[in-house]
Amino acid sequence: MLRTPDALLLLSLVGAANALYKQWIPDTNYENQTNWDHGAVPCGNDKVKFPALRKVSVFVETTHAVQEMILPVDGEFILNSGAGFYVVSGQDPDCGAGVTTQFKDSESVEWFNPALWQAAANLDDLQRGNFLFSVHEESVPCGYDDVVFKARSSFKVDTSSSESSIPVKSVSVLGKKFESRSEFSEYLGTRSGQLQFHGSSAVTVGHPGCEDPSGCDCGNSANRERICGSVTCASPNCRKPLLPEGHCCDVCGAIVTLYTAASFNLQTYRQRIHHLFLTLPQYKSIQLGMSKVFKPQRLMGFIPFGSSAVIQVVILDGEEGKQAERLARDISKDARAHGSNLGITGDEFQASSGSSSDQSGAKAATVVGVVFGVLIMAALIVVTVFLVHKGVVRMPSMPSMPSMPSLPSLRSLKRDSGVGELGGPLDHGFDNPMFDQPNALPDVLGSNGTGANSSISLTQSGVYFVNPVYDDNETEFSA
Repeated sequence: MLRTPDALLLLSLVGAANALYKQWIPDTNYENQTNWDHGAVPCGNDKVKFPALRKVSVFVETTHAVQEMILPVDGEFILNSGAGFYVVSGQDPDCGAGVTTQFKDSESVEWFNPALWQAAANLDDLQRGNFLFSVHEESVPCGYDDVVFKARSSFKVDTSSSESSIPVKSVSVLGKKFESRSEFSEYLGTRSGQLQFHGSSAVTVGHPGCEDPSGCDCGNSANRERICGSVTCASPNCRKPLLPEGHCCDVCGAIVTLYTAASFNLQTYRQRIHHLFLTLPQYKSIQLGMSKVFKPQRLMGFIPFGSSAVIQVVILDGEEGKQAERLARDISKDARAHGSNLGITGDEFQASSGSSSDQSGAKAATVVGVVFGVLIMAALIVVTVFLVHKGVVRMPSMPSMPSMPSLPSLRSLKRDSGVGELGGPLDHGFDNPMFDQPNALPDVLGSNGTGANSSISLTQSGVYFVNPVYDDNETEFSA
C-alpha cells in the first residue's frame, strides 16, 4: 500500500468529490528505464532490440543515439516534437562498452490490477502527487470516475474482464479527453488505440457521474475475483485483523460504519474529518479511505435478507492499528454528538485490537430488521388467509396415511357390546330380568305385582324369589 505523508493526505481530502481521477501508472515510454531489461535507457554504444512478435506503441520524448536497432514486426513510435534516433559512427565515450538491451514485454499489464492506479481528487493533485487511499475494488476506476493516461506517454493495457464493457465517465489519452462514446470508439479503431488497448472487454465513456450527495457504489464487485487475483497480501501482525468491504486483504487498523439519512453529504463529511482530526500531529501516519458500500443485513443476526447502503471509513496506520483505533473512537464520538446535523443516524466501529463500540447502530438495524421481518410474515399470513377464504388459493390436501385398523369409538363399543374380544358372542352369565331388561319389571309383575307367571313376589315384609323346583308352600324366605 502507499504510505501517504501527512501533508499530502491533508491536501488530498480537501475538495474531494464522489467522482475521482484515476491515473494509470505503467507506460511504454522509451525514456523509462524500468522498461528495459538492463534497467537503463540505451545509449550510443548499445544495441536496441524489440520483441519481434510483440505489438507495442512506444512514446519517444527526445533524441537518442544507438549502435543498432531491431524493430518488431508490428508496432509504432510516437515521437514528441524534436524526438528521433541517430546512429553513432564511432564509440560514445559516455556510454561504456555497450550491451544488447531489450524492451520489456507489456502484454500482462492488466486494467484490474489495483496496484497500477493512482487516485486523486482533481488533476492538480495528480500532478502534485497528492494521492488518495482506497480499498482494492475502488482503486480501480469506478463507473463514475475520470480515467487519465499521462499526456506525454504511451501504454498497453489488457482490459479483459467478466463483463463485456468497462464503463467510465471519461478517458484522457495523450492530453486529449474523450467524453463521447462514439468519439472514443473511433479512437479505439485507430492504429494507436488498437496497440494501447487490448483484451476481451471494451472501455466505454459517457457514463454519468455520481449524482447522489451521499456517495455511490463503485460497481467493481463483479470483478472482485480478478482484482484480488493480482493482489499479494502480507500477514497482519495484529490481534484481530479486519477485512473491509471491497478490500482483498486483512488489515490492522479500524473500520467505522456510519448509518446515514438522506441529508448526509459525503464530500462535506470528508472535509469535516480532515479539519477536525487529520490535521492533528498524532494522526500524521494515518491512511483513511471513505466510501459508500452495501453491507449485508441479517435478520436476528443470522438470516440474510438483503443489504443496506452505509458509509465505510477504513483507517490504517503503521503502528499496529493503535492510532487508527484512537481516531475511530474520535470519529464515533463526533458522529454521536453531531449526527442529527450531519445526517448520521447511527454508528459503530471495530478495531484490530479486538475492541469495538457498543454498536448502537447495529442494534438499531437489528431491531428494525426483526420488526420488518415480523411485519412481512404477518402480511403473508393475512394475504394467504384472505385468498383461501375467497377460493383463489386452495390449501393442499394432506397425504393419505396408510390404512390402519381404526380404534372403536365409545358409541361403537356401546353399539357392539354384544361382541366379545375374539369376535364371538359376549358371555353375560345368567339372565337377570331386573338388570338386562330395565322395562321388563312392570310387565312381569303386572299392575299389582302379582302376575300368574311371576317368579318374583312382593310382600309387605320384603321380596322373595320362587324356585320352581320346590313348592312355594314348602320354603319361604322373609326379609
